[in-house]
Amino acid sequence: MKDLIIFGNGKIADVVFYYAKNECNYNVVSFTVDRKFIGENRFHNLPVIPFEEIKDHYKPADYSIFIATGYQDLNRLREAKYLAAKELGYEIVSIVSPGSKIPSSVKHGENCFIMPPAIIHPAVEIGNNTFVWSGAMIGHHSRIGNNCWLTSCTNISGVVKVGNNCFFAVNSTVGHGVNIGNECFLGANTLVTKNLADKKVVIEESSKVFRLESEQFLRFSKFTDL
Repeated sequence: MKDLIIFGNGKIADVVFYYAKNECNYNVVSFTVDRKFIGENRFHNLPVIPFEEIKDHYKPADYSIFIATGYQDLNRLREAKYLAAKELGYEIVSIVSPGSKIPSSVKHGENCFIMPPAIIHPAVEIGNNTFVWSGAMIGHHSRIGNNCWLTSCTNISGVVKVGNNCFFAVNSTVGHGVNIGNECFLGANTLVTKNLADKKVVIEESSKVFRLESEQFLRFSKFTDL
């Protein structure tokens, strides 16, 4: 196992660093971001190196890298940095927590991040550069494309096919056997039971605010008597 460089110096990199170091036993030696985004030159007491200079400090033959950025622009930023790191010749690893306990028949690509406790059934395929956040579920024989993001409590039923660069918000649900096209956005609490073409957006309106304020509601409902 090569020493690891993490691309990123924000909240996502913070989470990835924890799992890489504490659960996957990687020796993280440095962080890297584009020069214009370097605020502090240390992160977790490790050096932050401009990505433009990373080969000068860490030879690709000797180090691996993980791209730990968010889902900006439907994951295109993370996709671009993933491809740039490959172009430089670095080995791109995945960070899959042993606590996720994924079945041995699950296949995943490079630069995948799977956080426990995810629920992933046998015979699932996950492409490159896809993040599966805690509490997400992927049903049997489903295929998740490249550059996707499944937030906590996303529910993908069995035999679902998801295209590339899709985003699934908290508690979004896809029914059995549904196909989701490329670059789709599913908002929180959405339910999709029919196929979606490319670039579709599905959202639910926010719940209406109740007419009573909290103290009035508690008195009216006798909630405090329970």
